[in-house]
Amino acid sequence: MPMRYRKLGQWGIKVSEISLGAWTTYGDVVKDQEKVRDIVRIAYDSGVNFFDNADAYARGQGEELMSKALSEFSRHTLVMSTKLFWPMSDDVNDRGLSRKHILESIGKSLKRMNTDYIDLYFCHRYDPEVSMEELVPTMSSLIDRGLILYWDTSEWPAVRIVEAVNFARANNFHPPVVEQPQYSMLYRERVEKEILPETEKAGMGMVVWSPLGQGMLTGRYDKGIPEGSRFERYPQFSSRYMTEENAKKVKSLKKIADGLGLTRTQLALAWVLRQKGVSSAITGATKPEQLQESLGAGGVDLPQDAVEKIEKVLNPA
Repeated sequence: MPMRYRKLGQWGIKVSEISLGAWTTYGDVVKDQEKVRDIVRIAYDSGVNFFDNADAYARGQGEELMSKALSEFSRHTLVMSTKLFWPMSDDVNDRGLSRKHILESIGKSLKRMNTDYIDLYFCHRYDPEVSMEELVPTMSSLIDRGLILYWDTSEWPAVRIVEAVNFARANNFHPPVVEQPQYSMLYRERVEKEILPETEKAGMGMVVWSPLGQGMLTGRYDKGIPEGSRFERYPQFSSRYMTEENAKKVKSLKKIADGLGLTRTQLALAWVLRQKGVSSAITGATKPEQLQESLGAGGVDLPQDAVEKIEKVLNPA
């Protein structure tokens, strides 16, 4: 099916329903530029226009590898994002959301990404040490200078998202337009109860990360943890997701996916995208075939009876 595109809330820019992210892949697992280029080209040729990154991904290597692969495409056809917050060195000011770190970080990211502007610039976490009086005007000034087109939040508490939006609107600054939280069949309560109601009210879009539950929802771990898999590389993920209850749910989802002619990967992505407030599901891929499978979820609308069956699996009580 052809790729579909969604607005970021009330804002005019549109992103592909399925997007490609660099986290834990480019610069970490995949370090060969040609392999990154092959995966990025498949995504682009399939209609993906949103490519997500962060300065902290492999300490800037994620930005460099993905951006080199994207350089062969017309810039206006791309929606490129990156983020700042996490420490980039041992220096006391090379972290957080101070004006100093923001202004220094944007210059470094633009250089690594070899672009004149970044479409979406995320504050990777909320910084309790920085006031809205410092943060919002600084991010807004980057838009006025043409260095970024929109500024955004990632994994922020709902109350702080609301605070940022209200402060910006009350003082004639540009408000954040997108929140990027973790959201999947196995991690949903916080987003559905706290975040979505506020982002929709504020006219913000939402692009979600880990829509496959760190790979648990793909069915790859039905028989344990394969050698070289993400759960082997990152034990903290396996301990969080590899539970008996989750394993039972994932196996039960197979029958529903089969009945729809989908894989469990595609079912999980389509389920996330059933939410009108979700603009895009960010996927990762270390191999072309992984990306191809995820792309198969683009344009899929789950019938209501399937959604109800999924809900019974996820919440049997």
